[in-house]
Amino acid sequence: MPLVECELARVVMSETRHHQVIVLKERGGEREMAILVGLAEIFALHRVISDEPPPRPLTHELFGSVLDTLGVKVQRVIVNALNDHTYYGRLILQQDGRTFDVDSRPSDAIVLAAQKEAPIFVEEEVLAEASRQQ
Repeated sequence: MPLVECELARVVMSETRHHQVIVLKERGGEREMAILVGLAEIFALHRVISDEPPPRPLTHELFGSVLDTLGVKVQRVIVNALNDHTYYGRLILQQDGRTFDVDSRPSDAIVLAAQKEAPIFVEEEVLAEASRQQ
């Protein structure tokens, strides 16, 4: 399946809604897709973007630190499916020449991609479907 590189376009935090929103935009294109995420993920992403680490590692920082300690690199993130308004994702990791493909919620994977400055990709079919729904 062809992959489209995307970038984090917007992070929408709301005090009045349960779900927060991450917007990915096609790099060099016009298509966008919105992913609803929880408070923990939006705050973790906001901390990364604002370069405001918490005084002690929270879950996303802890996982990123464990990856660093083990010498694991986040090669890329892929949003690879959309089923019943739910996105699915993959973390592609590398360690010592080996590649690992790990099932992940896109929100968690995007936070790690932002932390580690890794690229974000969306399968063409998913981006096309998400763009039509907006």
